[in-house]
Amino acid sequence: MSGVFEISMAGEGSFRFRLKADDGTVVAVSPKFPDIKAVVAGINAVRESAATGFVVDRRTVAAN
Repeated sequence: MSGVFEISMAGEGSFRFRLKADDGTVVAVSPKFPDIKAVVAGINAVRESAATGFVVDRRTVAAN
C-alpha cells in the first residue's frame, strides 16, 4: 500500500501537493509553497512525520 504525491501549480509562481491513496482518494492537500524546493521539503516533512507520528484523539466525550 503506497500513496502518491502529486505536485501541481497553485497560481502564479506557487505550488502545492496532494497525497493520494492507491485507489485515487485524496488523503491530504498541502498549503501553497513559493517554489519547488519548498514543496519538496513539505513532502519530505509529511513522509517523516507520518512514519513516526502519534494519533491523538481530541474529541470530547459527553458525560452520561
